Amino acid sequence: MEYFVYILSNKINTAIYTGVTRDLVRRVYEHKHHLDPNSYTARYDITKLVYYESTTDVKAAIEREKQIKSWNRKRKNKLVESRNPDWAELYDSILP
Repeated sequence: MEYFVYILSNKINTAIYTGVTRDLVRRVYEHKHHLDPNSYTARYDITKLVYYESTTDVKAAIEREKQIKSWNRKRKNKLVESRNPDWAELYDSILP
């Protein structure tokens, strides 16, 4: 089984969210459509997938999410830019 750690951003890249999931397509869809209208991502319209990585180890995925969440914003930005320098929307690239 594959697990994903991902980072979403708002349209102007001023707010970000880091999460972990087993189904990246479904989870990003939920964020994009504000299925939880009271969530942080809904409040700040954080819907753009800008980074993700995968592992088959659920514990490693959870630890990686915690690690990234503990970083300052500058370090998170560097992580995103290491794979996605333009902060482009990656959602279409993960669709089946």
